[in-house]
Amino acid sequence: MTENPSVPGPRRDLAMHNDWWASGWEHVLPRQGFPLTMLIGTASQPGFTGSLDDLLQEIFDGHWDMIGGNLDGALTFSWPDEEWDYEEAPEGREACEANRWEKFGAMLTAAGFPVPATVRDLSELYLTWGLASREETPNGTRWSMPPVLPLPGDLLPLDAELTKRLDGIRWTMRTGPLVDGLIKHLVDDLGEPQEVLTSLDRLAVATGRDADDVRLALVELVESGDARVQRGQEQADAARLEGHQRFRLVMDWDHFNETRMHLSIRADDA
Repeated sequence: MTENPSVPGPRRDLAMHNDWWASGWEHVLPRQGFPLTMLIGTASQPGFTGSLDDLLQEIFDGHWDMIGGNLDGALTFSWPDEEWDYEEAPEGREACEANRWEKFGAMLTAAGFPVPATVRDLSELYLTWGLASREETPNGTRWSMPPVLPLPGDLLPLDAELTKRLDGIRWTMRTGPLVDGLIKHLVDDLGEPQEVLTSLDRLAVATGRDADDVRLALVELVESGDARVQRGQEQADAARLEGHQRFRLVMDWDHFNETRMHLSIRADDA
């Protein structure tokens, strides 16, 4: 849950569903999908009963620029006031919008869903897809969201390129913290060795993870070109390592440092 200090009127924290980024909906839906998810997530918190319009009125006096004004605002795939990147999309905003809408509309139509035009329309699709639930209680309307969001590919016919991109995002989000933990051990505890003789079980103890998590981290490092896993003189398949098996982890620190972003947080900044 994150607090927006610029929210006018009664103070209320805005809540964002933890699974939004990993699920990949951000790369499928119009831009208002993000603030709509935040609005529904906030409506789902204990202590609020009412419609999304009621919540919008309570927090933003009925008008939120990020959502396009109100729930009857038109959906778009780009923010109208953002500077356009002509290197990434040389065709321009209007042509890009038309192309995105054509693909989005065809995808929804193929799956038998109506094509939403407004944020309110999209909120109804959230209910149809199971991204959200709405219940009328004696005390009024209550919203809720499932702990894990349905994946776009489970509901819509995504093309191969988008499917690959979303799979890559989920893999990175799954393995990122595991890789960070393993690298921290290699750097802080072992002094950034070029290679180390070890096993999954040993690395699990050293990093506080289980052997399956360490295996995933190794697979990611190998697939990214940051490391090799060898048994004897032969290259080993990191995905097939057993917990007790000894292997040599050979790091390419130059490649690792060139291709990965590093964050350094001092204790007095935390």
